[in-house]
Amino acid sequence: MRGVEAAGDGGVEHGAAPPEDGLAAPLRQAAVGDLAAFERVYRELSGPVFGVVRRVLLDVAQAEEVTQEVFLEVWRQCARFDPSRGSVRSWVLVIAHRRAVDRVRSEEAAAARVSAAGRLEPERTPADGVSEQVEHRLEREKVRRCLRRLTEVQRDAVRLTYYTGYTQREAADLLDVPLTTVKGRLRDGLIRLRDCLGVSV
Repeated sequence: MRGVEAAGDGGVEHGAAPPEDGLAAPLRQAAVGDLAAFERVYRELSGPVFGVVRRVLLDVAQAEEVTQEVFLEVWRQCARFDPSRGSVRSWVLVIAHRRAVDRVRSEEAAAARVSAAGRLEPERTPADGVSEQVEHRLEREKVRRCLRRLTEVQRDAVRLTYYTGYTQREAADLLDVPLTTVKGRLRDGLIRLRDCLGVSV
């Protein structure tokens, strides 16, 4: 967590006005669906965003994944940007830092769960481990196949709440939809997943 503390300000220096990055106009254009304008924002800020995320996360692959999530959030939330509260650069870097810290917390929670589960499991033979790995791999593949059968909006809701660890309220904010919409998508998605996986209630 040392990296989290070191990057606690999201990479923005205190005490100085944020530099004019000239990205407010392209962000406004992106908010109405202009992909070329969004590409400009991405080109300007992808390096700094990756730098902030990389300082928090030690794993490069995870840093790249979180960087993609940051720009997905920026694309979905750009209409909410308020220039009176700071520059586009500051806004995006704060999102990047928050996302990276969320990932660290999620990984730590997952590691704690695995550790706790390991303490409860009985001693196993090597053969048990191999058969279990095969079984888990087959189950993961089956879940992936079933997830691909969901609609995109259902998949987003399931991924954010079950795989990324966001609450339903946070998922609604990220997707920029009402909480009831996320709940409905989640319910429908889980019903389809249950049917696909052959899980009886």
